[in-house]
Amino acid sequence: MKFEDLGLEENILKALTEAGYDTPTPIQAQAIPEALKGRDVLGIAQTGTGKTASFTIPLIHRLAQGRAKARMPRSVVLAPTRELAAQVSESFEAYGKYHKLTMALLIGGVSFADQDAKLARGVDVLIATPGRLLDHYERGKLLLSGVQVMVVDEADRMLDMGFIPDIEKIFNLTPFTRQTLFFSATMPPEIQRITNQFLSAPARVEVARQSTTAENITQRVVHMPSGNDSLKRATLRKLIRDTEVKNGIIFCNRKKNVDIVAKSLQKHDFNARPIHGDLPQAYRTETLQKFRDGEISLLIASDVAARGLDIPDVSHVFNFDVPVNAEDYVHRIGRTGRAGRSGHAYMLVCPSDDKAYAAVLKTTGLEKIDPVDMGDFFDEEQKSGGKTRGGRNSRKSGDDKTHDQKSGDSKPSNERRSRSHREKDEPVVGLGDHVPAFLLRDAS
Repeated sequence: MKFEDLGLEENILKALTEAGYDTPTPIQAQAIPEALKGRDVLGIAQTGTGKTASFTIPLIHRLAQGRAKARMPRSVVLAPTRELAAQVSESFEAYGKYHKLTMALLIGGVSFADQDAKLARGVDVLIATPGRLLDHYERGKLLLSGVQVMVVDEADRMLDMGFIPDIEKIFNLTPFTRQTLFFSATMPPEIQRITNQFLSAPARVEVARQSTTAENITQRVVHMPSGNDSLKRATLRKLIRDTEVKNGIIFCNRKKNVDIVAKSLQKHDFNARPIHGDLPQAYRTETLQKFRDGEISLLIASDVAARGLDIPDVSHVFNFDVPVNAEDYVHRIGRTGRAGRSGHAYMLVCPSDDKAYAAVLKTTGLEKIDPVDMGDFFDEEQKSGGKTRGGRNSRKSGDDKTHDQKSGDSKPSNERRSRSHREKDEPVVGLGDHVPAFLLRDAS
């Protein structure tokens, strides 16, 4: 089947051809015809299968006729993160390049005034994160009574991030006659409740069993002898060195670990950069673009980057931490092996991760994940006390210094000072290394 067989408008076909697409993915081949009929669509497909085009293409087709009114968007697309919302906007620009459709992107970290100016002129497509959309609505800058099509993308991620009450409120502000296109990688009970409430006799399109991983991704696991963070970072560096990593995304569970791992890799001469929700939006946008352009080869991320980001040619994914939610494993490794390419995924599993690892196996339906043979690496690392290649000790020369130290400030961090005390055989006293003499006097 070709895109031209789906009954799409000629200018859309032209834009698709110029973008290098002529054959729809399974989710696109099934969802687009139903959406063109005006039906509600419930699309379930694992990440990397082309869900974004499954709703952007029919939405452009429908909006080709008509005109937007001030502050009354004709369609709304809700996305869980700023990055995913920005990616959706890029898809509209690419596939709608021969249409005069107007668009506004409502995300945090961007001036309200600039966004309000676009809304005042009227937009055909409003792409937003739920919180920022409601901010504009509550300021009286936005009306949703003219919405013809409502799209929810990565709905299960919305659930994880606590957006379901916002989603329900937004749905209730739109006309009941709207068409709804609802996409998710999984269907937990709360999401099923939302679809039962707000979708009318939807066409259910499911192209893969829920929570399956793509067959073209080679999955490996490293069983760590301990949860020592320094050893984990050394293991990660060895994996990167020993595998042919064109580029890779490294996932950590905590934002703090994202920063620590990024600094560690940078100090060991890896081309790496962090991305997580606490970083400024401009920095996050710049980082993603540099990664797409090949200027950065390693992206260290929290789960803000695990869903929906269209970085088509990522060769490797590394799970520095086993994800707390087993379903996040599917979304993380789905950043590689996209569009039929081969991909590689590695996960570091510590003894304390046994339950989380078992949950990953159960969720994915895998009996096991093949282990990586680390040889004598762990024994050598532990005997050397954390020395890295070239004879340096990671405690002294890399992992635990701050950026200021690297640039000339030789004052050790509090963490390093406390660690050096712990490594001595001296007892730890609440008041520090020196106990005042008056406390040692005989009270009798």
